[in-house]
Amino acid sequence: RGQLIAVKDTQGHETRYEYNAAGDLTTVIAPDGSRNGTQYDAWGKAICTTQGGLTRSMEYDAAGRVIRLTSENGSHTTFRYDVLDRLIQETGFDGRTQRYHHDLTGKLIRSEDEGLVTHWHYDEADRLTHRTVKGETAERWQYDERGWLTDISHISEGHRVTVHYGYDEKGRLTGERQTVHHPQTEALLWQHETRHAYNAQGLANRCIPDSLPAVEWLTYGSGWLAGMKLGDTPLVDFTRDRLHRKTLRRFGRYELTTAYTPAGQLQSQHLNSLQYDRDYTWNDNGELIRISSPRQTRSYSYSDSGRLTGVHTTAANLDIRIPYATDPAGNRLPDPELHPDSTLSMWPDNRIARDAHYLYWYDRHGRLTEKTDLIPEGVIRTDDERTHRYHYDSQHRLVHYTRTQYEEPLVESRYLYDPLGRRVAKRVWRRERDLTGWMSLSRKPQVTWYGWDGDRLTTIQNDRTRIQTIYQPGSFTPLIRVETATGELAKTQRRSLADALQQSGGEDGGSVVFPPVLVQMLDRLESEILADRVSEESRRWLASCGLTVAQMQSQMDPVYTPARKIHLYHCDHRGLPLALISKEGATEWCAEYDEWGNLLNEENPHQLQQLIRLPGQQYDEESG
Repeated sequence: RGQLIAVKDTQGHETRYEYNAAGDLTTVIAPDGSRNGTQYDAWGKAICTTQGGLTRSMEYDAAGRVIRLTSENGSHTTFRYDVLDRLIQETGFDGRTQRYHHDLTGKLIRSEDEGLVTHWHYDEADRLTHRTVKGETAERWQYDERGWLTDISHISEGHRVTVHYGYDEKGRLTGERQTVHHPQTEALLWQHETRHAYNAQGLANRCIPDSLPAVEWLTYGSGWLAGMKLGDTPLVDFTRDRLHRKTLRRFGRYELTTAYTPAGQLQSQHLNSLQYDRDYTWNDNGELIRISSPRQTRSYSYSDSGRLTGVHTTAANLDIRIPYATDPAGNRLPDPELHPDSTLSMWPDNRIARDAHYLYWYDRHGRLTEKTDLIPEGVIRTDDERTHRYHYDSQHRLVHYTRTQYEEPLVESRYLYDPLGRRVAKRVWRRERDLTGWMSLSRKPQVTWYGWDGDRLTTIQNDRTRIQTIYQPGSFTPLIRVETATGELAKTQRRSLADALQQSGGEDGGSVVFPPVLVQMLDRLESEILADRVSEESRRWLASCGLTVAQMQSQMDPVYTPARKIHLYHCDHRGLPLALISKEGATEWCAEYDEWGNLLNEENPHQLQQLIRLPGQQYDEESG
């Protein structure tokens, strides 16, 4: 029948495939001989899959729709449908029930989540316009005359938070701006904007982060990355092999050489500083089994289902084995070697109620609401255990966190989000001694603002500093860190070209108000002048007004270039930052983590704040 029965890689590792008489794939045999199987019913629908002795099964109704999913733990998730095959109810492993209602055209108009009711509203063009939760308006969507989304807004903890979008004539995203307004005065509290530009091939090769020079990605061929510039300064260069894989990365005096196995797996990463050299070893199934470095070697073991079961770390005067145990569904369990008295074998509802450090409690939506320090048996209780409490809004976003000890508050934090669920602000009150000598929470919070470019957190700013991250294109792996002191940022404040002309544009030298269209054109012209890329369209418009680019440039306030500290992120194979490297090649921050991205050790002589963990993760000092 022409079905694939075997694949052999360049190292001779063979994966084989078996089929039933109907042509369904029934077995995948890995190079080490392990088998993963799938069984089917008479209609060719998969009814169970088995991997490493663990089985997940599915049941169907007469119409061929999945109505019951049974996990490896034996827990069930059930599904119900209407006569048009639309999902109308699902009940999860933890008993949480969600229901969905559609109109005659198939649009979702009502959803229920354990009593939390959401209504969805549309315009005549079937575009989503707003959403109400528990009878209150949640988000609002606005569109332009072409149907492109221009604004999403909502209220977060009393603050109006809006995301604005801009596009070019081809409908490509050219800008995203987040704004936060004061609950009472509507004053603008925070604004963050990122702009994008495209080359002739349609590749997004230019990005202008908020308050930074333009980031330009240098590419060749069909878009392979060859380098990166910040403003006019080249920062990073890449050398690639004939398969376009990165083999050399340069940043100032930093050089990272990368080699690959014949099968294309990462084999080694060697620096001109031996401290971070790493060699990687893989088994026949493609699992990473060893990472060797000058400081230590870590070896990894796996179960038949491919889950990590242990780590063996060896170094000079060091030999540690850490086992990891999971239930059949993959939830972490107390390991029998470290906790021989534990009788726990599974978490049926997929909610971990305790581990070696904490006791956990959840609400009916499955949200963590409280965790408390676990006091080991036999230890005298002194009521000094710390309790962490978590509170959420109707969108399941963490908005309030407290940590207490001896029934006294230690820390309190509140969070703001944009309509897309991205955190845009944090306010923290910490326990301190007040003027009377009593210990209490601070009266004034520490405020941190966050700025985003799509799903990537690019800016963190507080009253002392602004930290901005430039990521590798199309990735959550950080590449460049730029830190600017808040005092330096204040020196960059300047009037826009439109504001400067309006303030002196009257016949008597006084102020004048321009129409919005003119302000928009002047803003575009100013950005082109600053980028030294004035378009022909702008030149023609100026000529029609009897003006030149030089005349407009003379009206612009001077641009102050603040002092910035720039570092390269040196990351591991997963994208987890291991070190911050200066352009002089010095390591100014470094850290060591466990297999899950938890910080174990940190060397930070320059007091650099580095909170990025595994790709897409950001450590929060208060809530974790």
